[in-house]
Formats: sequence, structure tokens, C-alpha cells
Amino acid sequence: MQDSAGAPRRPVTYRDAGVDIDAGDALVERIKPHVARTMRREVLGGLGGFGALVRVPLDRYRRPVLVSGTDGVGTKLRLAIDTGRHDTIGIDLVAMCVNDVVVQGAEPLFFLDYYATGKLEVPVAERVVAGIAAGCEQAGCALVGGETAEMPGMYHAGDYDLAGFCVGIVEEDRIVDGRGTRAGDVVLGLASSGPHSNGYSLIRKLLALQGATETTRLDGRPLYDWLLAPTRIYVKPLLALLAEVPVRGFAHVTGGGLLDNVPRVIPDGLEVRLDRRAWRRPAVFDWLRDAGNLDETEMHRTFNCGIGMTVIVAPEHADRAAARLRELGETVATIGEVRTGGNGVVLEG
Repeated sequence: MQDSAGAPRRPVTYRDAGVDIDAGDALVERIKPHVARTMRREVLGGLGGFGALVRVPLDRYRRPVLVSGTDGVGTKLRLAIDTGRHDTIGIDLVAMCVNDVVVQGAEPLFFLDYYATGKLEVPVAERVVAGIAAGCEQAGCALVGGETAEMPGMYHAGDYDLAGFCVGIVEEDRIVDGRGTRAGDVVLGLASSGPHSNGYSLIRKLLALQGATETTRLDGRPLYDWLLAPTRIYVKPLLALLAEVPVRGFAHVTGGGLLDNVPRVIPDGLEVRLDRRAWRRPAVFDWLRDAGNLDETEMHRTFNCGIGMTVIVAPEHADRAAARLRELGETVATIGEVRTGGNGVVLEG
């Protein structure tokens, strides 16, 4: 082939355009051992197909209902990339999806991820996917596949983005949706591991305002350790609880905090009173409050403030539920009650 001046010109390749197919293939090989640890008996086949095949476990479900959830990790990802902490952001990704699925009483079956970047850095991507696999192991669901998209010109150097998708299964007559909640029911709160994956645009603004860096410390730990602690996955304890104790409703405390998420599982005509003195708020939330002079309403609409999941039970089941959750490794507090009203969540204390 010659150009207009007659000089030879070599063929242009996909790699010349910035897409390295060989790197993608190398990543698949490197993540196979991580993925293998997540497999369930319902999964047919392995990585590499056009779609994942998962058998519906009809031997355990009479009227199965599939429950789906999809999410990302927000701008927590910016902190992870900037600090080079790629190992646990995948756990966050899984947690945000599976926690949304389990609150409806569903057992997560399988998970898929989407990883997009301008230039695929195989060692970084492997660390991220290893974290995703670790999250799937914690949740008991299979990592059945995903998409790695190398898109030159779409991202700054070193940047990537993540999205996740989860499918779970629940018996139709065992769906947990809060409709049975009654005045007098008890609200239990399960401790979070930190801000989880919400409020990070505000967190990053506060870090900038305070001039905080990776060397900044809080209560004997690096501040960034507090901020990048992976989101807690509540799946196995909640499923174990459901097998033993009737539960009226669960609320996963994500964006919107307690004020916006708890009302999602409360029927009309009811409200929830929460006592802020009932649980110990981790120091990182007080740092955030002080860093931005945030009022309590803003705090509780932005952050989980130390409660990552709420469990609503009838009063006669409250002690048993709390004790069982503690046996399963959760830190539990009785944080409020349901009462007649129309104010959503009322914070007291």
C-alpha cells in the first residue's frame, strides 16, 4: 500500500487506535482463579461465552421470583484511584448491589460487572476484579461474567469506571417489602463500616477544604482508611435471620441516609422515631460534620452516620432478632420504633 506521495504505508491496527485485544485476553486468564472461587452449582459453564447460563433452583423454590439490582460506587472511586487503593473498591461495587437485593428477602444468585477505561492496565484491573470476586464470596453469589471496555479518549490516564448488576431469588410468599409493618414495631440498626459508598462528592469537597491528605490521621488511624473501608455486605446474616425470625422490613441505608431510606419500607400512615443516642457514631462522621459545619439534617440525609442497614420486627421478636444478629457477627442497636404519623423519620436525641 502506498500513500499519495508513493511512499509505502503499513496497515493500521486496532492497537494503533488504542485498543489492545491481547491485554483483554490476558486479563481474562488472570481473573479466572478469582472467579472460580465464587461459583455456585446453578452456574452452567465458565467465562468466555456470549452470555452466562444459570439454572433456576426449582428444587428449593416453588414460586420463585427474581430480584435484580444495579449500582456503582459513586465518587468513592475517585479516592480509590487517586490513592492507588484498587483492591477493595470491587467489594463496594458488589455490596451496593447485593444489599439492595437481600432487603427484599432474596438470596443473590449471580453478579456481573462492567469495567471501562481509556487504556487497560491489566494489573490494576485484576486487583479490581479480585475485589469484586471477594465481595461475591462474602455474598454467596457467583461472578458469572462482565464487560471490560477499553475506550481510548473517553477517560483520563489511569482512570476507570465501574458498574455492577446482581440477580437474586426469593419465594413469592416470602418477599420482604415492609407492607406488614405496624405501629409499635421495633427498628434495629446494624453498624456500618464507614460511609460505605455514599456522600463522597461532599466528602471530597471537605477533604479539599481541610487540606487533608493520606497522612492525615483520625483516632490513631489514617483518615483515608476510614473513608475507603469497604462497604459492609449484610447478605448472609440477613438470610440467616430470615430463616429463624419473622421480619417486617429491611432498609439499606444508602444515598439519602436514614431520613430517605427507612420511609421506603414504611406503609402510609406510619412514621419512624429514631433515637440518635441509641448508637455510637464512628469518629469519621464527626470529622465530616466538623469539617463542613454540617447540621444534623444534612448529615442524616447524606451519610449513613454509622447505621448501614435497618431491620424492622414486631416487638415480641426484637430481642431474639438482635441476639441472633450479634451471634452472626453484627453490631446491633435498638435505634427506634414505628408509630402512627406521616413524617417519615423523626430524629430525636
